[in-house]
Amino acid sequence: MKVGITYDLREDYLAQGYGEEETAEFDRLDTIEAIEGTLTELGFQAARIGNIWALAPRLVAGERWDLVFNIAEGLRGFAREAQVPSLLDAYDIPYTFSDPMILALTLHKGMTKRVVRDLGLATPDFAVVEDDSEIETVNLPYPLFAKPVAEGTGKGIDAASKVADGEELAQVCRRLLAEFKQPVLLETYLPGREFTVGVTGTGREAVSIGVMEVLLLEQAERAGYSYANKKNYEDVVTYRLADDEAARQAEGLALAAWRGLGGRDGGRIDLRADAEGTPHFLEVNPLPGLHPIHSDLPILARLGAMSYRELIGRIMASALKRLPEGRRMVAAAG
Repeated sequence: MKVGITYDLREDYLAQGYGEEETAEFDRLDTIEAIEGTLTELGFQAARIGNIWALAPRLVAGERWDLVFNIAEGLRGFAREAQVPSLLDAYDIPYTFSDPMILALTLHKGMTKRVVRDLGLATPDFAVVEDDSEIETVNLPYPLFAKPVAEGTGKGIDAASKVADGEELAQVCRRLLAEFKQPVLLETYLPGREFTVGVTGTGREAVSIGVMEVLLLEQAERAGYSYANKKNYEDVVTYRLADDEAARQAEGLALAAWRGLGGRDGGRIDLRADAEGTPHFLEVNPLPGLHPIHSDLPILARLGAMSYRELIGRIMASALKRLPEGRRMVAAAG
């Protein structure tokens, strides 16, 4: 079975002059090598494709794959993660992970929280500031937590993200609006424990592979799981599996959000507890990082004694179920 791999390689964008933080979500070469090698071990004919600019001319030239293992993050716009899946949908080529609608929705954290709230799931009260004129209209109790509405890898989160009063609110909103050229999400600050729940599978077949608690060490930035803390996680963060009542609540909430939002194959849900210890949904990552050592989902899997090969195998098994039976049989025979 021929499986193409779509991705955005970080070194390609660095070579074009993009900065370290701008490219933080893109993949390293050793991630692509790990995925390619694991797919080969699982019996697939793995073939690298690259980013959308590499994919498009190959499709036009008539090249096809039985399935595409898609981890392309995209470069521009709220729907950047949806671009490669949209192109693959147009050519009727199946792929791993979520569809364009879910990828576009969940990159915008404010829109995601509106859906999660409509599902009746716990999430902190929030507001979205589109421009300077809306700062004074924010009517939430302090402290608040501020971050760009559509970034990953903790970008835009630092010590100033925890906002204590109106003066700090105006300062951080204006800085984030100017730096990231996108709205700012403001949430009621939650002081409790921070969890990440790993999920594999789709719909009713989705299961948790474990609940990981993120513990910041003394030398870490205190505001939360920030860009700097993620970048230097080996020195400032400790991860541990959690299996107490709060962790079980987090797991149930995460699975309800995953199924309600329509996540597919695998991903992560981030949650944080309030002052009473009740977990709340923060955000979902339906296109998770897959570096075998450094990415959160493989770290969580490893803590639970799940190998990288098993993790990739579960993702593939879920995606393959979307192929019509006839196409599965033809692909397997080929």
